[in-house]
Amino acid sequence: MTDLTSIHGLGPKKADILRKETSLNSIEDLFYYFPRRYLDRSITSTQELSVGQNVTLILEVKSTYLIRGRISRFTARCSLKDETSVNLLWFRPNRYIQRVIQKGEYLAASGKLTFFSGLQIAHPEFEIIDPEEEDELTCSSRLIPLYSSTQEMKKNHLDSRGLRRVFTELTKVSTFYPQEILPRTALEKHQLMDRESALKAIHFPKNEEEQKNALYRLKYEELFFFQMMMYYKSLVREKKKRSLRPLSWGKSNSYESLLKNLPFTLTSDQNNTIQKILKSCQEDSPCSFLLQGDVGSGKTVVALAVILHYTEAGIQTAFLAPTEILAQQHFITISNLVGLLGAQYVEILTGSDKKKEREMKLERIVSGEANIVIGTHSILEEGVLFRRLGLVIIDEQHRFGVKQRDAIQGKGNNPDIITMSATPIPRTLCLTEFADLELVTLKEKPKGRKPIQTMHLTEKKRQGLYTSIRNHLQKGAQCFIVYPLIEESEKIDLKAASQAYEELSSDIFPDFSIALLHGRLKKQEKEQIMNQFRNGKIHILITTTVIEVGVDIPNASVIVIEHAERFGISQLHQLRGRVGRGKNQSYCVLVSDAMNDESRARIKALVESNDGFYLAEKDLEIRGSGEILGLRQHGLSDLHLADLWKDRELAAFAYEDARLYPEISDAALEFLNRRFSQEGNICS
Repeated sequence: MTDLTSIHGLGPKKADILRKETSLNSIEDLFYYFPRRYLDRSITSTQELSVGQNVTLILEVKSTYLIRGRISRFTARCSLKDETSVNLLWFRPNRYIQRVIQKGEYLAASGKLTFFSGLQIAHPEFEIIDPEEEDELTCSSRLIPLYSSTQEMKKNHLDSRGLRRVFTELTKVSTFYPQEILPRTALEKHQLMDRESALKAIHFPKNEEEQKNALYRLKYEELFFFQMMMYYKSLVREKKKRSLRPLSWGKSNSYESLLKNLPFTLTSDQNNTIQKILKSCQEDSPCSFLLQGDVGSGKTVVALAVILHYTEAGIQTAFLAPTEILAQQHFITISNLVGLLGAQYVEILTGSDKKKEREMKLERIVSGEANIVIGTHSILEEGVLFRRLGLVIIDEQHRFGVKQRDAIQGKGNNPDIITMSATPIPRTLCLTEFADLELVTLKEKPKGRKPIQTMHLTEKKRQGLYTSIRNHLQKGAQCFIVYPLIEESEKIDLKAASQAYEELSSDIFPDFSIALLHGRLKKQEKEQIMNQFRNGKIHILITTTVIEVGVDIPNASVIVIEHAERFGISQLHQLRGRVGRGKNQSYCVLVSDAMNDESRARIKALVESNDGFYLAEKDLEIRGSGEILGLRQHGLSDLHLADLWKDRELAAFAYEDARLYPEISDAALEFLNRRFSQEGNICS
């Protein structure tokens, strides 16, 4: 790998700063530090503008003024090169905007052009620029790249302007360009640019078409090698040998006893899934499954059915949950069910355990006495040792990173793993993020459950809503009321759960028992509140998203979600799933006044459908793959260019090609190992 100091103008000091601030260690790394966006300098006069158009304009600030009031407003009067006025407008401006936008500055401002007493852009994205910069750059393109940089980089002349100079020098030298790594047949099949042309064009495109072609090639490259990595992972797993096997289908007395004692009959989906998992787990190599099912589809019972085939064979199970409330819910559910059998020891391990209590639990786990261990991240700690761990179950898998999954698997000898998700994952994501897992799906709901009726109400309908809640409570039902905040915030004008608790308990429903539940309460307080609500002693539970998953209260038939515009589709669907678990008709009320186009689309989708698979596709369509399931935040995604919704066709091509061309060059293998261990930028 060529050292960064080989580039003219990039001395040891600047190269060291780049390494520390961006983890760029070589010339090849630098090529993959992509622009975050581009400036289009082709627009210089109003003749080229139209209202409603999304534009990027180079503007000189002529004057600024601030109007104070209930909604303060900051305006920068600006002009194009031909002196045509364009105003930039901010409502409730922060101090940074008022400080940096001064008379005489030049801005690159992007946004939608509107007309109100003249041309204007409200809340534009902007960057302070040097008006003479264009003449200093050797690039002839009108599309000028903008790069991300830290404060330390800016102090050492490695801002966007400085980085453009670095890339100008970088792209001049042909020997700097890394060699081609994609199979020639793939390049020809999809008519892709070669690597050198694509890397040059992504930094300094001659026009928009060339930039799009370069981006298409680099997205394919990213998807291809990601799929190659997933393919290699599956090959590595196949080479491993299992040391522990569960009892085969039909051999477990515990499972047969469970079926006889269940107060309901398993669905055909559940039966087929259990049989499929147990059949695969009889093979020589350990298995990895992604068990996905909609809210209320019965994933926990499927997990327990599989667990019993392991415990009866003397094998331990680790059941990992992301929160204490969810871990406690699983502990109660599984303890009650296996209590019917009398042959299992279920343990729960959380961060709230006292020292002596924890030590006793650890002894039971390492001795093998505890054969089902349910817990939070505490299970991952080094001091937690198992005697014969053969099965790992991870609930709400998207809340755990790759390292955490590896850590729990490392506590056994190649154990089987079942990751569960109550948020159905679109096929496009399954082809990439979870390509190394075998997919099993539950779509069928238990018999007797009625579809939840969902409605959207505004603040004007609040009194009618309270009347309706009272009617349900008088008939013996229970109600959730969910808020996005615990306490009132000056920055976000939302009614907090704590404020609502005071108002509802004293003024609106003084004749009913009301409790407040949130994440800041101590473990014992949470458990006490949940037990009282579960036993019907609490009629209304005011809460935050701490009850998003896992809480099962069959008698709760109404859930009200305040400020619904603040939640995503999957979160709203999860919250809605806290009701509809009994025989009575259940209702979900989404309360919201302040909605933009995106939040309106989310709420409309929830009102129209109870199908989690349909909603997952809508969520991916609305938000894009970068945010769905929190993939980037939780370490499950190494994709920085591709969007798995917009580029779903390209993702499918890459999935097929990675299996058609399994033999790759040494240079490609080196790139594969380095590329997916680094963070990158998003090129749009």
